[in-house]
Amino acid sequence: MSAITRIPLAARYAAGVLIATLAALALFTLVMQPPPAELGLMTAFLGVTAIISGAAAFAAYRLGWLSYAPTLRWALLAGHALSSVLTFVNVWLTARLMFASAHDLALATILLVFAGGMAMALGYFLSSAVTDRIRQVESAAQAVAGGELGVRVEAHGTDEVASLARAFNRMAAQLQEAAERQQEVARLRADLIAWVGHDLQTPLASIRAVVEALADDVVDDPQTARRYLAGAQRDVRALSALIDDLFQMAQIDAGGLRLDRAPNSLADLVSDTLESFSAMAARQGVVLEGAVAPGVDPVTMDAARIGRVLSNLVGNGLRHTPAGGRVVVQAAREGGQVGVSISDSGEGIRTEDLARVFEQFYRGEKSRSRATGGSGLGLAIARGLVQAHGGDISVASEPGAGTTFRFTLP
Repeated sequence: MSAITRIPLAARYAAGVLIATLAALALFTLVMQPPPAELGLMTAFLGVTAIISGAAAFAAYRLGWLSYAPTLRWALLAGHALSSVLTFVNVWLTARLMFASAHDLALATILLVFAGGMAMALGYFLSSAVTDRIRQVESAAQAVAGGELGVRVEAHGTDEVASLARAFNRMAAQLQEAAERQQEVARLRADLIAWVGHDLQTPLASIRAVVEALADDVVDDPQTARRYLAGAQRDVRALSALIDDLFQMAQIDAGGLRLDRAPNSLADLVSDTLESFSAMAARQGVVLEGAVAPGVDPVTMDAARIGRVLSNLVGNGLRHTPAGGRVVVQAAREGGQVGVSISDSGEGIRTEDLARVFEQFYRGEKSRSRATGGSGLGLAIARGLVQAHGGDISVASEPGAGTTFRFTLP
């Protein structure tokens, strides 16, 4: 808000009337060079007419005549009409007092009527230009209210109406983006529910078949029974991991995640993670290695939660790195925080998926697909756990050249 608009409207109007009166008196003195008596008379007359005109206009404003106008165009036109009437009265009375000739007074009256008519015509034209622009904003607002969120208004110039149009366009764009995101989330949520239902139903059916076979003594060979039990155990572990992921995500979303922070060794955590995935890396023919720079430990963190982050990111890297590739974990101090990166030489992530890989319901990135065996929530859980520690997580990738996930801890 500018300094002028902070001044009350009545004070601004009074200042304008005063400036106009003083300017008229100065011009009268400069051009006419009147004697002191005439100057005093003119000052008194202009002062009285200015007070009367100002009071009439202010009274019209205070009575709220703008609110009675059917449209803004008529309100503006009424303002021009009031200005023209006040101008006519002031000038006519001045001419009546100053002109000795009735002919000159009649001529001045005709000219004043003409000038008033021209002012009204000009006021109507200019007010129509303003109201037409406002009507465009009104029409667009009604369209948005009816669900047409792609509507935009032309915004030309730097005046208040143009600022209103630009503000409306920003609002409409935000509403459209929010609506599109809501539709996407609803679709992805439905997909997630269907996927979770499938991944729950499949192992449960397998476990049920195994249990029923063993209970009905269908399997009497000990070796076959052990194989059935091993398959059931594998399905139980998969169900447990899925349920654990869903529970973790629910805690993060609800803000109910409690951290057990304490000084811990990040080097030991990285070493344990690499060891737990060493067999998987060997089976896939992928080199898995890591290094923690000196001076990193101890780090104040919830070791179990950060271990979960490392496991999710390392497992994600291994799932998408072909034989002969490499997954590398590195950690080092960076000022007042610790930076950890997990890099792989896998297939990479498509550019259009990079900005959304951490969204819990987004499955555009292949690591979120059912075929790879992941729960589809690993990256979202990793982000939630890192942010709960006050850190940040990011990803950089180039299709065909690998991916690097990086997170920091304070």
